Amino acid sequence: MEFLADYASFLAKTVTLVIAIVVVLVAVAAMRGKGRRTTGQLQIIKMNEFYKGLRDKLEQSLLSKDQLKSMRKQQAKTDKKLKKHPEQKPRVFVLDFDGDIKASATESLRHEITALLTLATPADEVVLRLESGGGMVHSYGLASSQLARIRQAGIPLTICIDKVAASGGYMMACIGQKIISAPFAILGSIGVVAQLPNVHRLLKKHDIDYEVLTAGEYKRTLTVFGENTEKGREKFQQDLDITHQLFKNFVAKYRPQLAIDEVATGEVWLGVAAIEKDLVDELKTSDEYLVERAQTATLYHVHYAQRKSLQERVGLAASQSAEQVVDSVWRRLTQSRFH
Repeated sequence: MEFLADYASFLAKTVTLVIAIVVVLVAVAAMRGKGRRTTGQLQIIKMNEFYKGLRDKLEQSLLSKDQLKSMRKQQAKTDKKLKKHPEQKPRVFVLDFDGDIKASATESLRHEITALLTLATPADEVVLRLESGGGMVHSYGLASSQLARIRQAGIPLTICIDKVAASGGYMMACIGQKIISAPFAILGSIGVVAQLPNVHRLLKKHDIDYEVLTAGEYKRTLTVFGENTEKGREKFQQDLDITHQLFKNFVAKYRPQLAIDEVATGEVWLGVAAIEKDLVDELKTSDEYLVERAQTATLYHVHYAQRKSLQERVGLAASQSAEQVVDSVWRRLTQSRFH
């Protein structure tokens, strides 16, 4: 038991030391990084080579040496012909958007689209692999406006949905000339929701006053701590209705084939049902679509990677080091107990 107590004391001292080092490093990084703007880098990956690598690996595992040699020989002849008479394939630019409630991925998306628009033509295609359950109205409004830039440039835009594109996610999806959905992806939720607790009665019960002072009749409608009025509720609902109507108008503009009043009820549908509502155009996974396109086009995956600030990098490295130290000490402690 005395041995275990010594180890526990050692563990506590080690953790304390690591935490102190982390605090100092983060403070230094914050001072050095103050006033600097974090930039990013555009990353391009040729997806055709990725698919070819998968096929080559499978061929090496399944085919005999003679079969593999014959296939490689035939491929070499084909490659030689292509060098003499290069084939001008259309280009497909593949983007990803994994949305949270604040549509944080918009920061990378805006740079990716800006880069594409300097080079892409109407003969090319942009494919967005979209996944989002929606979020803040203004955040997804900006994300949708970024996609609208592609449409305005006359470049074909295809949206692929494997899991979910609902609410703000569907606001983005509807901009595509073609929407492709996996059979059981979730789509729709063309509606607006707002909710907040109110603890006014609890405060009143304990004789706590909370005052809200405003300049402007509707500067505050509903509050968390103040006493809400029927007039405030009516105004809040009116604002929601206006936002919903704008949402409906936006979707109808880009997908006029929709019976908008029928689908803009806040309901969601799986892909197999959404296609009957004209919410999507085709049932297929993004993998299916991209592999098919790779047969006749050159695919480029475009991603703008945000560089972490010095403060973030130091904090991450220090956190990982701390975890390793704690894990190492804990393993030694537990191993000693069971020996």
